[in-house]
Amino acid sequence: EEAAFRSEVQEFIQAKSPSRDGEGFGFGGGGMNKDALKAFEAWRDALVERGWIAPHWPEEYGGAGLTVKEQFILNQELAEAGTGNVGGFGVMMLGPTMIIHGTEEQKEEHLSAILKGEVNWCQGWSEPGSGSDLASLQTRAVRDGDEWVINGQKIWTSGAQFADSMYMLARTDPDAPKHRGISFFLLDMKGAGVTVRPLEQMSGGRGFNEVFFEDVRVPQQNMIGEENRGWYVGATLMDYERSGIGNSVGTQRRLNRLLTSAKGLPEEQSMLNRNNGVRLGFADRFIDASVALLFSQRIMTMQAASQVPNHEASAAKLFSSEMDQRISDLNIKLFGLYGNLNDPDREEAQKGAPARGYLQAVSSTIAGGTSEIQRNVIATRGLGLPRG
Repeated sequence: EEAAFRSEVQEFIQAKSPSRDGEGFGFGGGGMNKDALKAFEAWRDALVERGWIAPHWPEEYGGAGLTVKEQFILNQELAEAGTGNVGGFGVMMLGPTMIIHGTEEQKEEHLSAILKGEVNWCQGWSEPGSGSDLASLQTRAVRDGDEWVINGQKIWTSGAQFADSMYMLARTDPDAPKHRGISFFLLDMKGAGVTVRPLEQMSGGRGFNEVFFEDVRVPQQNMIGEENRGWYVGATLMDYERSGIGNSVGTQRRLNRLLTSAKGLPEEQSMLNRNNGVRLGFADRFIDASVALLFSQRIMTMQAASQVPNHEASAAKLFSSEMDQRISDLNIKLFGLYGNLNDPDREEAQKGAPARGYLQAVSSTIAGGTSEIQRNVIATRGLGLPRG
C-alpha cells in the first residue's frame, strides 16, 4: 500500500508541479514575478484539491487524513521534487491546533481561509527576554469588556512584515505560576497599535522582525482555548513540527547542487580538484545527510507507533543544525578565496551565495531551540542524567 501511495504521489507531482528545479517555491508566494506566482497558485490549488496541502488534517476539515507513514512519504517526495511545503505556519501548526482547541465558529471562520492561502500567518512567540524560557514571556493582555488590550513586544518573528495575522501568546494573569497565566490569541497585523520592524541580519537578509504592540485591541472571540490555559494550546501547536524529512532530503539536494557547481568551475579555481580535504569533506557531508535521514525515519517510526518523540527529536534537531553549519563551512572553502566575497555581481564568487550562507548558518544552532537546550533535553530525558 505504501509503495502504491508513493507512485501515486510521484505521478501527481509529474503531472501538476510547475517547478522541479531543486529550488522549489520556498515558504510562500512572496517575491515572485507574475508568471511564477501564477504557477505557484496553480500548484497550491492542486494540492488543496487532493487534501495534500494539509495531509495531517482530518478529511472533514479539508485535509487528507493521511497516516504518519503516508505523510512521511508525501513530504519526502515533495522534497525530492524540489517543490517543498507551501502551506506555511497556518497549515502546519495553527490549523491542527484550532481543530483541537477552537470553537466551531472559529473553525468555520479560519480553516477554509488557511487552506486556500487567503491569510498569511506569523507566530508571536519569542520576546527580547524570553527565548528558550518562553514561559517567562511578559507581553500583557488585559481584559476590557468584550476585548483584550495587548501591550508588549515580540522578536525574531519570521515573515511578520508580510503577514496578515498572527497567532500569539500573551500573559493574562501576572500573579499565576508562569505556565498557568498565559492565553493564546489571534491578532490582526494590520490593526491599530501594531508596529513591525524588520531586523537586518549579518548575512543581509531580513527574514526576522521585531513586533511592537501598543494598546492593541483583540476581540474575546479571538482567544483560542481557555483563558490562562494558552501555554497548553501552544504545546499542542509545537507537537505538529514534522519529522524533518523535507530538511534531510533538501540537504542531499543541496550537496548535489554544490557538487555540480564545483565540477563546473575552471580547474585552476576548483578546490575540489586541488584540495584533498575538500573532497573528503564532501564525502563526510553526504554521510551526514544520510544520518539526518535516519533520524527523520526514526521519528516517523515512533510517531507511527503512537509514541511522542522527545529526546529523539532534540537529537535530530541538534545534529541537523550543526550539520548545516558544517555544510556552509564546506561551501565557503569550495570556492577558495572567492567564497569569502559577499558580492551579488561576481559570478566567480557564485554571486556571494557561499558567504551569505556561511553567515546565515550561524543562527542554525540558535533558532528552534539552542544546541545547549537540546543537549540538556538529551542528557536529562534521554540519558537520565541529573539536572544541575
